[in-house]
Amino acid sequence: MLAKELISDVVPALKTSDSGVKALYWMDIFRISHLPIVNNTEFLGLISDADIYDMNSPDEPIGNHNLSLFSPYVEENQHVYEAIELVSKLQLSVVPVIDQNKNYLGMITSQRLMQYMGDLYAVKNPGGIIILELNVNDYSLTQIAQIVEGNDAKILSLYITSPPDSIKLEVTLKINRIDLSSIIQTFVRFDYTIKSSFMDDHEMDNLYNNRYEHFMHFLNI
Repeated sequence: MLAKELISDVVPALKTSDSGVKALYWMDIFRISHLPIVNNTEFLGLISDADIYDMNSPDEPIGNHNLSLFSPYVEENQHVYEAIELVSKLQLSVVPVIDQNKNYLGMITSQRLMQYMGDLYAVKNPGGIIILELNVNDYSLTQIAQIVEGNDAKILSLYITSPPDSIKLEVTLKINRIDLSSIIQTFVRFDYTIKSSFMDDHEMDNLYNNRYEHFMHFLNI
């Protein structure tokens, strides 16, 4: 998915004539801590709530203040992962999007990114989850898919994590079946280590909550 496909059509940008008080009001309404400042279509930079709190007169126009704005952005045709990287690295709540001519197009909010990640991991689709633990050199997507599909099932989503200071990978599979018994048995027969599995709604709710907390930590929010 490209950045332009996640642009918010609700959250407005600031003008230099807007006051810091107005900016804080919008930040509170949309539950964000940054807003882009735009002059016509020119992206001038991001202002944070901390910048506004540091103003001597927040009720005056933003343009009256000598601000040291930073200007992170993604271009419209960059992959959404580039936006996620900026959110993580710079602890942003929004990411401005510009076109090839540097014209401001809109912004992506961190909430929209979380919705995208939820869709990506097929959170809403019914099914079970298996987490495999294996060495880096043993990872084969082809074999994993063959094992799942050989049991008349499909992989809805797959993602890989590597715990710190470890040479192991954790491969999390969301599969379109609740009863994973035969699939697990096949993985064991092929010498895969099953770190954990989740086959009922309560267990999967706990897993999703845990993954949500990890994702929030990843975004540094």
